[in-house]
Amino acid sequence: MDLRPLALVALQECDLERKLALVAALQAPAATLLIDPQAVLEEPAGLPGRPARPALIEPAHVPQRSVHTPAGRAALIHAICHIEFNAINLALDAIWRFAGLPEAYYRDWLRVAIEEARHFSLLHQHLQTQLGQRYGDFAAHDGLWAMCEKTRADVTARMALVPRTLEARGLDATPLIQRKLRAVATPDALAACDILDLILREEIGHVAIGNRWYRWLCQQQGLEPVAHYRQLARQHGAPRPRGPFNTAARQQAGFSDEELRELSADLLQQP
Repeated sequence: MDLRPLALVALQECDLERKLALVAALQAPAATLLIDPQAVLEEPAGLPGRPARPALIEPAHVPQRSVHTPAGRAALIHAICHIEFNAINLALDAIWRFAGLPEAYYRDWLRVAIEEARHFSLLHQHLQTQLGQRYGDFAAHDGLWAMCEKTRADVTARMALVPRTLEARGLDATPLIQRKLRAVATPDALAACDILDLILREEIGHVAIGNRWYRWLCQQQGLEPVAHYRQLARQHGAPRPRGPFNTAARQQAGFSDEELRELSADLLQQP
């Protein structure tokens, strides 16, 4: 079995449970799966595969709800569920789409896909058992996959702008979300905090994978990482940074002191 075509099959799958099962089936043989980095795979129509719901709307149109109501907490957990579902697809896309990389690259992103699927399942179970809702019951936006589309032809841009930009924002947001949920202090809110603790620990590793391969790719191409990042962010319209930053988590994920200074400087320059 070759990992990259299997990742593409999982990415194409629209049925939620079958997609999760296809990813889970890659876990046991993960260490021994064959990888052909040079294979050029034809892109099928309709990527990524996803269920008919949730309805996808513009980010500005997603309603803001209070975590002090069960409906508001359900909407919040649903939003994080949607991020994790997109993250499964992003990891699978990183595996099949980009040829000619070291075998370790593909195994890193398989690990990410497996862990993102576990994150989704934990949140979805919580959403169903604690809050009486399912994935698809609330509208969502497609910002993560939109950046995936923008960077489809450039693996360096993908590493720069998806894991180490959009997903890194989760490192900053999670402690703030947990603070709000702990203030509510209902059993479902406190249980959600425990799930988010696990997710944060593993997401640090995912962002670190993005950092590691971004720097490796820059080195291969003779690019200076900080300057090239600025160029890619402008070229692809990456979102501007929003503080406060989880500096400790970002340091664990491999951001350099120079990169953290750049983030803070960019934040100060915003109107």
